[in-house]
Amino acid sequence: MGGVVSGILIVAVVIAVGYSAARFKVLTPDVQGALTRTAFYITNPALLFTVVAGSDIGAALGVDAPLALLSAAAIGLLYCLLSFLFFRRPVAETAVGAMASSYANANNIGIPVSLYAVGTAQHVAPVLLVQLLVMAPFYLSVLGVAGGAKVSWKRILLQPFSNPMIIASGLGLLVAMTGWAVPDLVQKPVDMLAGAAVPMVLLAFGMSLAGKAPLQKGDGRVEAVVATLLKLAGMPVVVWLLGRFVFGLEGQHLLASVIMAALPTAQNVFLFASPYGRGMTMARDVILCTTVLCVGALLVVAWLLG
Repeated sequence: MGGVVSGILIVAVVIAVGYSAARFKVLTPDVQGALTRTAFYITNPALLFTVVAGSDIGAALGVDAPLALLSAAAIGLLYCLLSFLFFRRPVAETAVGAMASSYANANNIGIPVSLYAVGTAQHVAPVLLVQLLVMAPFYLSVLGVAGGAKVSWKRILLQPFSNPMIIASGLGLLVAMTGWAVPDLVQKPVDMLAGAAVPMVLLAFGMSLAGKAPLQKGDGRVEAVVATLLKLAGMPVVVWLLGRFVFGLEGQHLLASVIMAALPTAQNVFLFASPYGRGMTMARDVILCTTVLCVGALLVVAWLLG
């Protein structure tokens, strides 16, 4: 399964560079914070604007987008229920765990995997749009409110409009819906900044791995394992059930949808958690575990449905 392996190897190499730079003290710990802040406030908003502005919103509102949204909501709610009943974690940490259980790496790994498995990447865009336009604003708003000392309706309502990634996604949606051609003088610099987003996040994530070994006792090990199982096993099952018996999908379309569900957790989960300092270790562990184990999950999906 060359697409799976190549997609994961590309991501792994950049992560390894970040890890090595921190491990051999080429980059100091404060650089990781600078990278995550730069990605959060500058490069990732540029990438989100570019992706959303260039998307076919009408096509994404078909079957794939509702299926992606319903499955992500089901898995996120299941994690929240488990957290409420067993883990008893604060709201912010629970939100990070729910996001880690349902937010897929559709861009870096999803595109090559989809191209190899079903011959097209058209099923990636709806998943990306659901994550960028619905899931990211929702979880960022929860993290913003939960991280504050005082919760008020004013804070809840204004939180989405103070986050640069939500603002960028909204502007991209406006461009996509109106069909406005952004002038090159504006778009070219945005494209340059967007090109730095993914490697910057991966480098920062790799640096975080040099701090301590993953899945340490007391660092949310049980929650990380549960989130990993939900992402790689629970979400594909939910998508298959919804796709087959609710949306009536069959063949290649059903296979593509389940493959999207079996992708590992996106590094953006770690990026979103970083500015708030909540659930970062657990997010890091889930991203690492799902990235390592997703090859097996994807092979099982391809074998059963292909």
